[in-house]
Amino acid sequence: MTQTQAVKTFYTDTQKRGRVRHTIRDYMGFFDESNGGGVEVRKAQYATMINNYYDVVTDFYEHGWGQSFHFAPRAEGESFDASLARAEHYLALRLGLKAGMKALDVGCGVGGPMRSIARFSGAAIEGVNNNDYQLEKVRSHNQKAGLGDACSGFKGDFMNLGVPDRSYDAAYAIEATCHAPDKTAAFAEVHRVLKPGALFAGYEWCMTGKFNPNDARHQEIKSEIETGDGLPDIASIPETIQALEKAGFEVIHSFDAAGQSDPETPWYLPLVGESSSLLGIRRGRLGRRLARRTIGGLEALGIAPKGSKEVSLMLGRAAEALIAGGQTGIFTPSYFFLARRRA
Repeated sequence: MTQTQAVKTFYTDTQKRGRVRHTIRDYMGFFDESNGGGVEVRKAQYATMINNYYDVVTDFYEHGWGQSFHFAPRAEGESFDASLARAEHYLALRLGLKAGMKALDVGCGVGGPMRSIARFSGAAIEGVNNNDYQLEKVRSHNQKAGLGDACSGFKGDFMNLGVPDRSYDAAYAIEATCHAPDKTAAFAEVHRVLKPGALFAGYEWCMTGKFNPNDARHQEIKSEIETGDGLPDIASIPETIQALEKAGFEVIHSFDAAGQSDPETPWYLPLVGESSSLLGIRRGRLGRRLARRTIGGLEALGIAPKGSKEVSLMLGRAAEALIAGGQTGIFTPSYFFLARRRA
């Protein structure tokens, strides 16, 4: 499928789901402090904000990123897809997943990691997601992959999972609980549904110790990441660890996995751009420029709904902020943690 065909497909689906301009304007309002937006509003209305965000960006993500919406530490000579799979399999290994176990995927997206981990480990995976459009994709992708019996998604909120206590043998979250309005409460809900002694692992978006809240450029980078990625407020590494402990977990191990990348292949390299594949070009700066031009033309012709170019511009600014966050070292998307539910 060419980029133009993919973009047209995206718009056909989006038009069925609702008005793009209305959705993106509502979403951007959560970040407009001059017009009633701000951190507290984003936290109070997080579910609406996140749904608006994923309604308009999911197809962009899948077109440019594949089915696993996350970053990963990467070795020189390792492909991007291989690094994603390795990061997912590492979680499965640290959790000790195997056949006969049932694990919770906290914020499963369209289910790429779920399917990878199920194949690798033999465990059954249930993913929670509060976005209907993504859940449709989870079901479709699972069936196409022949994993309909091993993998499933259910409509829910990781602040209130709606499942019985002690339901799961393990849980993981891959760059998902950064959307939580209250990290301690989100982790406490995961703690509730785990069996005593069960493990919880994840990769978390965090501001690192290099972040200076008094540095205007640092604050600008943080704000652009939040706006472009549907986040209420990015936590620091100590705040994340503290939230796990307050939720009742014993933190066994934690480290910045992004720091394991080789210098030649930093975690943000896909956003800068690589010429090794068509998908690599799509993810980078050149791909984003081409996409903006294509989308702008389709919108002008009335093929794409109004507001589509605005979505593309927002995602482009977010990508540049993520690159800046990585280059300055003030941000990581892959702070790894492994924690145990106390009995």
